[in-house]
Amino acid sequence: MEQRISYQPTEWLSYDPSEERYWNAEGLRAEIDRAFEICHGCRMCFKYCDSFPTLFSLIDERHGGDVRRLAAREVEQVMDACFQCKLCEVQCPYTPRDGHEFQLDFPKLVHRHDAVRLRARGRKTLRERVLGDPDAAARAARASLGLANLANRSRPLRVLMEKAVGVHRDKLLPDFAAQPFDAWAEERGFVKAAPGGEAVLFQTCFVQHNEPQLGKDALEVLGACGVDARVVKGLACCGMPAWEHGDLEALRRQARRDLDLLLPFVEAGAKVLVVNPTCSMMLRREWPHLLEGEDRARAARLAAAVRDPSEFLWAMRDEPRFVKAFRSAPPGGKVAYHAPCHLRAQGIGFKGRDLLRRIPGVTVAATVMECCGHDGTWAMTVEGFGPSQRVGKKAFEGMKAAGARVWATDCPLAALQFQQHAGKKPLHPLAILARATRPAGFADLEEEEER
Repeated sequence: MEQRISYQPTEWLSYDPSEERYWNAEGLRAEIDRAFEICHGCRMCFKYCDSFPTLFSLIDERHGGDVRRLAAREVEQVMDACFQCKLCEVQCPYTPRDGHEFQLDFPKLVHRHDAVRLRARGRKTLRERVLGDPDAAARAARASLGLANLANRSRPLRVLMEKAVGVHRDKLLPDFAAQPFDAWAEERGFVKAAPGGEAVLFQTCFVQHNEPQLGKDALEVLGACGVDARVVKGLACCGMPAWEHGDLEALRRQARRDLDLLLPFVEAGAKVLVVNPTCSMMLRREWPHLLEGEDRARAARLAAAVRDPSEFLWAMRDEPRFVKAFRSAPPGGKVAYHAPCHLRAQGIGFKGRDLLRRIPGVTVAATVMECCGHDGTWAMTVEGFGPSQRVGKKAFEGMKAAGARVWATDCPLAALQFQQHAGKKPLHPLAILARATRPAGFADLEEEEER
């Protein structure tokens, strides 16, 4: 009888791409078998994504309980079903974060698998190139003078995009802004000649190219609290879309650019406020172990200064300068709040939700913890679009059941998912706070309801 697989780490355990063993394909398979054996025996994470139900089904129905019998294509099937929500790592009792001897981090193992696969393949697909570089896609869209936005709403062109690129024809895609956020910020004096200030905004590629109003709202709220907030021009994507398919070199290249631009502010005493929780997770948790050499040390210094904007504002809530002059409130006074997965992964609480309660007359009717199913670019893909709706179903239902006229989430991509599949687009907590500082700040929402 073949000896059972030990739960203890093999000699090939590595989540660090600077280690040579990280790239060893045979060693990777040994670690995958060990992880599968642990998950097979535990089964706590059956509900988060299709990776685990797929794994359990293959083991039980095809391979008599022996994970070593999974063929390479079956391993691919399990790994490709992971969309990096991180919730299994949040719930897992066997992680390095918990100091457990098994040292299991399933999302990092999937990333390792994807990186090894991409290196062996040697080239990226067209979809990986397009979705993995949002900055390049936005530059091309902006050069089209609005035609890209029209194309995103054209059925024939979306069908062509699906066939050529692999982006689902029905996926609601964000528009591209005519003016990038940092250009707007420069016109209004937020870009300074020298580093300084109390905070510098890492607006994220989504705010930079798609939804600059969110960055404007962030600066408005920070200004109302007397915070000297700055903007730096030329920031790159955090690298998450590239790392989704294992493109480590692209991630490192983008991170290096951002480190060059942001560290002078950190060294001058500023905190780095990252608008999207996925991006703050990357800067806080991923860069310090994915970069190499001096960049790794620089990433650690940056990570110590990274804050979610709501986390930063919550820390000053009892200071005299915290905004007191709220002039408006969300219609109905109730807000339904969705907690993004990558905010949960950082373990900092839900400070955006808590800040909403500072608005007089506002109550949070529900805190919905389920994954919405968007998860980076996964919901945009042909194979991810349908399953993303199934994954997000409980979140959609939870927000609807709250009976609130205004919904909130810290994740702009989650907001798109709710808009498409639940019929209402949540506002970022910063957008709600900014509106609350204005007279009749929610008048447009009330007009929409009346129509």
